[in-house]
Amino acid sequence: MFQEKLILASKSPRRKHLLELADIEFDIQTKETDESFPTSMPIEEVPEYIALQKARDIQLDFPKRTILAADTVVVLNGDIIGKPTDRENAIEILSRLSGQLHQVITGVVLVNSVQIISFSDVTEVEFHPLTLSQIEYYVDKFKPYDKAGAYAIQEWIGVVGIKKINGCFYNVMGLPISKVLYHYNKK
Repeated sequence: MFQEKLILASKSPRRKHLLELADIEFDIQTKETDESFPTSMPIEEVPEYIALQKARDIQLDFPKRTILAADTVVVLNGDIIGKPTDRENAIEILSRLSGQLHQVITGVVLVNSVQIISFSDVTEVEFHPLTLSQIEYYVDKFKPYDKAGAYAIQEWIGVVGIKKINGCFYNVMGLPISKVLYHYNKK
C-alpha cells in the first residue's frame, strides 16, 4: 500500500536522516500544529494523538499522498517531559533525568485517503548519575532545545550518560524506523 513517495510531516533532522538511511523516498511538508491533548488521555496514547493531528494538517493539502507523522515524548514517573524552553529548563530536565529510568514513547501515523496505520513504540532509558558540569557542558555545546527530554541519544550525552536502554535505539532518536518499514512495506 505505501509504495509511493511519502510525505514526512516533520522538521526533525533526525527523522529525515533515519528515512534517508532506510532509502525511502520522501518530501518534507510541515505546518504549525496544536500539540495539546485531552488531560484525561492516557500518557501512552498522547504521541499517537499528536502525530495524527500533524498528519491530518498536512493531508488537507495533499489528500492523495501518504503522510508519515510522528511525535516523541519522554515520560518520567508518570509525567510527560517536553522540549526545554531555555537553558535553565534544559538543565532542570536533565537534572531530573540524572540517575533515573524513564520511557521514550514515539507515536507514528501513516495515513492516506484509504487507510490510517497508527502505532507507538516504547524504549526504556536509564541515565548514569550526571554531574551539573556534565549537564551544563552538554546543554551549552549541543543546545538541545528542540528535543523531548532535552537530549539526543546519539550525541555526547548519550555516549557518556546513558547506562542502558531497553528497546529500539532509533525510537529514542524520534522514529522506530524498523516498525515504520514493516508497515510501509506491508501489502
